[in-house]
Order: sequence, then structure tokens, then C-alpha cells
Amino acid sequence: MSPDVHEPDRTAGHTPYHPRWYRRRMSVFWWLHRAAYARFVARELTSVFVAYFAVLLILQLRALGEGPEAHARLLALLASPGFVALNIVALVFVLFHAITWFNLAPTAIVVRAGERRVPGWAIAGANYAAWLILSVAVMAIVMRG
Repeated sequence: MSPDVHEPDRTAGHTPYHPRWYRRRMSVFWWLHRAAYARFVARELTSVFVAYFAVLLILQLRALGEGPEAHARLLALLASPGFVALNIVALVFVLFHAITWFNLAPTAIVVRAGERRVPGWAIAGANYAAWLILSVAVMAIVMRG
């Protein structure tokens, strides 16, 4: 081989040519093209409202720890029309989040009774029953005051 022909150095860990990968352009709103994708993205976005309620609970616990005056100030703030509207919207989204999760639970959780798999309707039904029982218990505690 003549010395003027350049041979690539195969030990350098690279190749002299790398083809570009084909990347199809995709709209930011790709998920709106199918109802199943839209429901999936909507369900994922409802997590923001779940986080909002978690932060609100932490703020209430902190206000309770700081004393009755701090808790009264927080309750007055939360009674304002803007917060009432936000909490109603958040409640709707959190209910959507819970319902869609309970409907997905049979595919996400495999429960076996002996050798047999528990049917999906039983898993979803158990989730709804637990939700109902806990909701009634919380309402009883709150109403008793």
C-alpha cells in the first residue's frame, strides 16, 4: 500500500462517517390526534393538582403548628373567591385522576389468589369500595367537628 493513501485509524474509537438519523417532525400537540393519547396526557397533567393539594395540606399543618392565629389567617385566605374557585377546579381534576387510576389499577396491579388471577373488576371494585369507606369515615369525623 502506498504511503500517500490515508487509512482511517480504527483504534481511535470512531468512524470517519456517521449517517444522520431520520427524525420525523412532530407537532407539540401530537397527543391531540387520538382520544386515548389525549386522555393519557390529561391524566398526567392532573398530577399538578394532586401536588397542589399535597402542598396545601403541608401549609395547613404548618399553620396549625404556628398557632390558632396563623391557622385563622390561612383559612381566611383560602375562603377568598379565587382560592375557592381554584379548589373547585382542583377537586374536579383530582377526582378525574383518582377515577382513571382506579380504572387502570387492574392492568397495573396483578393480584393472585392461589394460582388464579383476581379479575380486574374485583380490583377496581375494591379500590372504589375503599375510597367510599374512607370518604364516609372522613366526612363523619369532619361533621362531628
